[in-house]
Amino acid sequence: MPFISKDWRSPGDSWVKTDEGWEKLKVLECVKRKRCISECSSTSDTENDTENGDNEVVPPHCHITLKCTREIAGFNGLGEAVRRLDFRSSVRDGRRFNYVCALLRLLVSGKGITSLPGGAQRLLLQMLEEVATYVSDSQQNINVLRGLVQQLRALLNQENQKCWGKPLGSQSLWAEHVQTIQRIQDIASQIEIKEPGPNIRPKLHDLPEECVREIILRITDYKDLEASASAWSLMAALISEQRVWRELSHYHFTKQQIDVVLEKMCLQDTKERHRNWQAIYHALRKMYGVREELQYAEILAFCRLCRCLFWPSAGHPCIVDQCPDFRQRVQEAGNSNSNETQPVPPAKFLQYFSL
Repeated sequence: MPFISKDWRSPGDSWVKTDEGWEKLKVLECVKRKRCISECSSTSDTENDTENGDNEVVPPHCHITLKCTREIAGFNGLGEAVRRLDFRSSVRDGRRFNYVCALLRLLVSGKGITSLPGGAQRLLLQMLEEVATYVSDSQQNINVLRGLVQQLRALLNQENQKCWGKPLGSQSLWAEHVQTIQRIQDIASQIEIKEPGPNIRPKLHDLPEECVREIILRITDYKDLEASASAWSLMAALISEQRVWRELSHYHFTKQQIDVVLEKMCLQDTKERHRNWQAIYHALRKMYGVREELQYAEILAFCRLCRCLFWPSAGHPCIVDQCPDFRQRVQEAGNSNSNETQPVPPAKFLQYFSL
């Protein structure tokens, strides 16, 4: 490995010692960082960046370093990625809400927030306050907010019981975080579910049975099905239908997985209408587990071509768009069978950062 040193005559240059002497080494990391700053942008409620002087808004995206080399020192900042991917505004997007909340649950649990830098702590608590405000305004996903508030309360109790050491950051910054957590708890405790006025029609109870059945068939979480069954007798009767659990099984699992469970339960030769699909679904869930990317209406995606995280509904400026023959070169290199994008669940997203 060559020896790298900083020369006092030119503080901005790096030098490598070789057999022929000292040679100047270009600092590729600085060039890469400047390029990422010029290419990466994020949209927010108050500021939108533009590209090359045009009025076209660049969709939220963030470049990720996967592998460190001698020339490029990889470092991914969680706070910067959250800003560039516009997580705070995504809270009010119904498609992204559950994904953002799942990420917040992972960060709040354990020592997630307290081990982050102060700026990242402030940003994540602002996102939690935005979640509380959105839930209060929309009166939806109250159970999600209550779960986050319970985790925040446990985090505060855990830190207050410590005899030695405090969370990372200054004492005044942590006091600010405590005030933010208190505001979130106050918002959650003041939420009251208001029933629509008597003049607002139709209500759920006024819908025909066929419409209620179509609503149930679009629920992808079995816990929501069980909760709906306990809320209304008609929904309980509809949820007991085998069609609901059959559709749920085919949505989450492949035909090969279903065949394995049917063979294990000795139901391979029985007719479909005689099968207990609710039992079949729970057997599939225990054996294979539910695919995490199917639990969210929208999930972050990773582009293998340009090493970029982005929201699929918004897209991203890809290298293929700038260089049309790039895909052809990738195919000639023998990588045509690999998918260009892959879903990034919340746990996988956090693996890109040193937490």
